[in-house]
Amino acid sequence: MNASATSAPAVARGRLRLFRLSSLTQYVGFLPALVLFGLFFVVPLGLILAYSFWVTIDYNVVHNWTLDNYRYFFSVSTYVSTMWATIWVSVAATAATIAIAFPFTYWLVRYVPRGLQRLFLVLVILPFWTSYLLRVYSWLNILGDGGAINRFLQWTHMTDHPLSFFLYDRPAVILVLVYLYFPFAVLTLYASLERFDWDQFKAAMDLGARPRTAITRILLPQMKAGITTAVIFVFIPVLGEYLAPQLVGGARGVMIGNLIVNFFSGAQYTRGAAAALLVAALIVVLLIVFRRSLQVEDATRA
Repeated sequence: MNASATSAPAVARGRLRLFRLSSLTQYVGFLPALVLFGLFFVVPLGLILAYSFWVTIDYNVVHNWTLDNYRYFFSVSTYVSTMWATIWVSVAATAATIAIAFPFTYWLVRYVPRGLQRLFLVLVILPFWTSYLLRVYSWLNILGDGGAINRFLQWTHMTDHPLSFFLYDRPAVILVLVYLYFPFAVLTLYASLERFDWDQFKAAMDLGARPRTAITRILLPQMKAGITTAVIFVFIPVLGEYLAPQLVGGARGVMIGNLIVNFFSGAQYTRGAAAALLVAALIVVLLIVFRRSLQVEDATRA
């Protein structure tokens, strides 16, 4: 009895050690990802955070902790207006992208045979097979003074000289951004629409609902998470865009990404870090706001 009583705690401790060891080994696979995430995200973000509170004196970064970089940013009206312009351009581009992508995806899922849906999706993502820079540059040949649109207008005698308002302004930036991020919205919405139970839609139609009513009352509420994800996938990259505004927007299409690059190009590293951190803070706030929309409720729950 004494021997068995003495060995019982030892067996329990051994089992506890094995349980702890097995609990640790199941997370070993995450170590490469954690190292990669730490080296290429957490460390750079920490450096940007520190730089934003330091100052640049004679092109040298001085480790004096201060809020001057943020005060300077909000004291210059040009920087503030650029930030607001970036926000409304991002909102407009995202809204236009979703407004175009949703009807296309709805038609693709509901009316196109399943065997052809994959072909259309391949055609949608086909531009990704070419360089991002090449895709943006191609719009210069479409919107420019000698581009396809102006040539068509002159060929039809609608104008006798090239029109310059197609390029180097914010509408051109929005147009190009919609073109660039349309595939992101389509793929995200397709993944959501493909899982939708269309019998509910048909039942609503059989009960007398109009197509618009069935879409707004049946389809859209169940697609809230998919639409929110599509908005995130489009809005956040657009918010930090640099190349498209630089090439097709010109001086009147500057966004916050161009401003940050100008700061770093001028060796104003601390002010550039502060501007970059403001964009990151805005993205975090948006993700917190959108988090509630990503919580999908059980449709069968009473």
